[in-house]
Amino acid sequence: MDHLPRYEFQKCVGRYHGEYQQKSFSCWDQLLAMAFAQFTYRESLRDIEACLRSMSGKLYHMGFRGKVARSTLADANENRDWRIFADFAQVLIGIARPLYAQDPIGVELDQSLYALDSTTIDLCLSLFPWAKFRKHKGAVKMHTLLDLHGNIPTFIGITDGKVHDVNILDEIFPEAGAFYVMDRGYVDFERLYIFTLSAAFFVVRTKSNVLLQRRYSHPVDKSTGVRSDHTVILTAIDSVKAYPDTLRRVSYLDVKTRKRFKFLTNNFTLPAITIAQIYKSRWQVELFFKWIKQHLRIKAFYGTSENAVKTQIWIAVSVYVLVAIIRKRLRLEVSLYQILQILSVTLFEKTPILQALQAPDSQDDPLVNVNQLILFDF
Repeated sequence: MDHLPRYEFQKCVGRYHGEYQQKSFSCWDQLLAMAFAQFTYRESLRDIEACLRSMSGKLYHMGFRGKVARSTLADANENRDWRIFADFAQVLIGIARPLYAQDPIGVELDQSLYALDSTTIDLCLSLFPWAKFRKHKGAVKMHTLLDLHGNIPTFIGITDGKVHDVNILDEIFPEAGAFYVMDRGYVDFERLYIFTLSAAFFVVRTKSNVLLQRRYSHPVDKSTGVRSDHTVILTAIDSVKAYPDTLRRVSYLDVKTRKRFKFLTNNFTLPAITIAQIYKSRWQVELFFKWIKQHLRIKAFYGTSENAVKTQIWIAVSVYVLVAIIRKRLRLEVSLYQILQILSVTLFEKTPILQALQAPDSQDDPLVNVNQLILFDF
């Protein structure tokens, strides 16, 4: 926890008056308790309370200043503004991204590369009536823009399950020169044109009902899997109004699955095979979602209000980014999964942690297998 910038956290607390008329249980205590639950996979508030009380002799030295009671923690999650923890997560993301800026992304690309997608977290509608999704089903969506240098989330939007993915494009401010890779659920030419006007590039899988007219054909090397490379224009009246410029359509055949993919992009300089590789890298955001659902507590919640759910998700994101920061600062070669597993049993130890993290040999460690999604060991 020494790697957390306490001063920046207090600025976030002050911004939203998080400790107004509250002295016995601070926002920092709340963050520590919820982070403890994430690191040690606690099942409930009662579980958190019992485990922390069993370590009462060490709590003060770990930064706790108030008594952690189940009802107090429940009230804090219910009432304290979740934006405190969302802003603090952005602070940690700002620290983590430069640490991973030089990490390879599997594509020969000098520019930044971001993957945009969402994952649905199912909820019980009777317990979470605000999270409407289906008639008899509740859910929240976690919309994530992932920086593929280190798989660090740069933007996260938490909405109810009924919000369509494409609406999140309105909340993203494109970075000039960067590439954004998206699935076909984000095909909206009016919104995609914003990327072109911002001098940013997108690679998106096209839909079958998009009407296009070919203007130019470019030579391709079919041994790479690329089947065609065309300059096209939109022909539907509404689409032309929304996106009046030319587009590039690349057709690619996956040799292993024998599936054909068609991509649209506003970049005309990269080789066609690089466009296909950029889209293939989008799978990293799927792995990110699967990883955090497996190894962090974001599928079962300690509270039922919207504020409690968003607080827990943002603290889970903070824990993920914090471990990524520690991994880079301590120059650890082990995976993020291994770090979390070791921290879960050495959480109240300070000196032996670095030794414990350096000890495992990843080749002989039974915890490591091909099914574990190790995001930082490409």
